[in-house]
Amino acid sequence: MTADRDRDAAGRARNARPRDGLGRPLAYDADGVEREPEGVQRTPEAALTEAQRLFDSGRPFHAHEVLEDAWKASPPGERALWQGLAQLCVSITHAERGNRIGALRLVGRARRRLETYATTGGPAYGLELDHIIEWIRNRESEPAASAWLSDQPL
Repeated sequence: MTADRDRDAAGRARNARPRDGLGRPLAYDADGVEREPEGVQRTPEAALTEAQRLFDSGRPFHAHEVLEDAWKASPPGERALWQGLAQLCVSITHAERGNRIGALRLVGRARRRLETYATTGGPAYGLELDHIIEWIRNRESEPAASAWLSDQPL
């Protein structure tokens, strides 16, 4: 273990570098976008509301962080939902960064998780999973960058 790694108060490795709006690390002395705190316990509805707010403000990477917290705190039967939503946000982040291959790989994983979850009949917390899955399928069949940046799924 190296002593020069960024660590949180509990000693866990955490990258303290500021990030840009798409989650890319910047130099330590750069002004970045405020990051979402990690490990926040929210109700599923509160997690979706916060993720939607971040998503709508053009911060899908930050929405992913909120959804990742929800996934880690969710009961096992709901993990596919939260993982799929987090992966969807990261795939959009990759698309906005110009990483088409990464976007397609992650959006495919998101679709498979959400399809699996949709068949279980678990709670969707007001999400239109069929609409989200259809949006993903359209991106997979029309992967041009302009298609990713219009008609957002959430």
